[in-house]
Amino acid sequence: MPKPRWIAVLAVLASLSLLAAPGETEVRQGGTLTTASAPSQVLGENIAYNVYLPSGYDRSSDRHPVLYLLHGRGDTMQAWTRVKTVLDDMIRTKRIPPVIAVMPDAPWSERGSWYADSRYTGADLPGRPVETAFTKDLVAHVDATYRTAPIREARLVGGYSMGGAGALRFALAHQDLFSAAAVLSPAVYTPLPPSDSSARDYGAFGKDGEKFSDEVYRELNYPALLPKLDPDLPVRLFVAVGDDEYANPDPADAHHDLDFESAALYNAARRSPAISAQLRVMDGGHDWTVWTPAFEQAMAELGPGLSVTPATGLPAPLYGTPGTDWAGGVAAHADGSLTIGYAAGGNAVLTRPGGWTKQLATPADERLYGVAALPDGGVLAAGYTKGDLDGRHAGNTTDDAFVASLDASGTVRWITQFGVAGVADRLYALTAAPDGGAYVAGYTKGALDGASSGDKDTILARLTPGGEISWIRQYGGTGEDKAYGIAADASNVYVTGSASAALPGTTGPGGWLAAFATDGTRKWATTAGSTADDRLNAVAVTTTGLAVATGRSGGDAYTAAYTSQGKQRWQHTLATTAADEGAAVTPLAGGEVEVAGYTRGRVSVQAGGADVLTLRLDGKGRQLAAAQLGTARDDAVEPFAEPNLYATTTPSGEVAISGLTYGTPKGGAAPGNGDVFLVRTSPADLR
Repeated sequence: MPKPRWIAVLAVLASLSLLAAPGETEVRQGGTLTTASAPSQVLGENIAYNVYLPSGYDRSSDRHPVLYLLHGRGDTMQAWTRVKTVLDDMIRTKRIPPVIAVMPDAPWSERGSWYADSRYTGADLPGRPVETAFTKDLVAHVDATYRTAPIREARLVGGYSMGGAGALRFALAHQDLFSAAAVLSPAVYTPLPPSDSSARDYGAFGKDGEKFSDEVYRELNYPALLPKLDPDLPVRLFVAVGDDEYANPDPADAHHDLDFESAALYNAARRSPAISAQLRVMDGGHDWTVWTPAFEQAMAELGPGLSVTPATGLPAPLYGTPGTDWAGGVAAHADGSLTIGYAAGGNAVLTRPGGWTKQLATPADERLYGVAALPDGGVLAAGYTKGDLDGRHAGNTTDDAFVASLDASGTVRWITQFGVAGVADRLYALTAAPDGGAYVAGYTKGALDGASSGDKDTILARLTPGGEISWIRQYGGTGEDKAYGIAADASNVYVTGSASAALPGTTGPGGWLAAFATDGTRKWATTAGSTADDRLNAVAVTTTGLAVATGRSGGDAYTAAYTSQGKQRWQHTLATTAADEGAAVTPLAGGEVEVAGYTRGRVSVQAGGADVLTLRLDGKGRQLAAAQLGTARDDAVEPFAEPNLYATTTPSGEVAISGLTYGTPKGGAAPGNGDVFLVRTSPADLR
């Protein structure tokens, strides 16, 4: 008989020594293992299972995430009990939260059910609705019996071999139930199992009197499920397989070797917008020498993302169009209203929710990169245009910088457009000057203030309350230099950015902060970070007079504070296992600041790919709180990994954050292809 049909025999024999009497509780150091059963209406009988309860379960009222662990063909519910020590150790060392693990038995179809709802009606192995029994009856029973959380974020399904195929099926077909899957040596084949596969023998994929139906198998297999997945219900998938899996001697079936099939699964899954997938190839074969370490690695990756609390979503409505949209800024006014800026379909748009909306548009493209409130209720906006936005640049086809001033009703008071003909000039940062004018910063590829120093030079400009340019300063080195953030007080203008080579006054490439006098004279400059990929995206002046800049350093969210003389007072780094970056910073009372940015890691409860990050620091740089919120897709960052997010403090002390999202808000719809959100946070939200 071909080897695959007997591949689980050793695991079955090993499991026999672990059998416990029904209802018996086994207590080892750490958690407890108990046998129990769940009534199943669809089966007409009970589902037996082992349950692992974490240490201290009986002494607390906490709720816990649940792992559903499916055994392989021919095995029993005892097989998974061997991972108790793994769970104990990972919980004790806080690598994962305390979890409940449910290890159900699947005796039907002579233990070859493949966890499917079988349509086989043969008298020898009549099919049973195993998938429905597990996903409906068992899950409902567990939630009613133990202190769980009945949300998908609190459930993971895992399995090996046949159980790996079942776990994959459950995760993809029941996104509403499971948020993660640990799929170990999965017995899945595409497009159909090889002729010697036991998947053909037990009626799991049968129909009527035939034990195997090509049609049924294709319908239930993952290639049919992937196109139907909902990206707003993301699934985290961990696939692992041994490098010594059984090698089919028939060359025509070589691609059905499970190491090959696992790689094919991974490469198909990772292309789905609803899945974040990982693949591990382990040293070993189709046994627990692979499955035990693979389970530990899977839990290390997936476990910290399990949560009994749902992720914090973004509120509706979103702003934008069915086309490509970008966030362009947010400003808070004395009366409590906000003005939001964004680019919609190539046009710059300013809107005051509940009030007015104004387009700043030409037949060419415009993009906003900053909105600032004025004392009279008006608003400033800045960015770049490829057209003739101010009516004085006919024939322009390259990026020109522009600054606009609107009154409290949204009427344009003036627009100032400037730049070097034939090259790109862009503004990426704006702040209001104390007299109602503006300071702006960005870059030029030309010469606006003397000769160009390199590929791109930073520019800083001062505009009067009437829109006239008082002065322009060009600041650059031999590489590519850009300014992303700007802030000002009565004596200083602070500018942040990135440089691919050292700037005058700095020690090397990376993020930088420079201080200028109000007449444009540079006072000092400093480098922040260690590589050319580091950057500082924003800066704010605190109520105690410190200049606080934020951005990224070494892939982490980095924030630092400086005195007006350029002495660093403190620095703070927020680091997860993935990319983190500060994009905006706004001052709060008492010298505190709130940083907003994005994280692809876990700060609180993960919502999706990149989430909005909020970080509150006191006047000495000590972290008071951190949180994340977002949709199932990327938020606060564009496809090119650049942050697109703004923040400001309202008169009531709230922080208003506006940014880009590719997801769907809670309680609303998404116009599509990237839209703009607005969210308010208060001190109580983070403490």
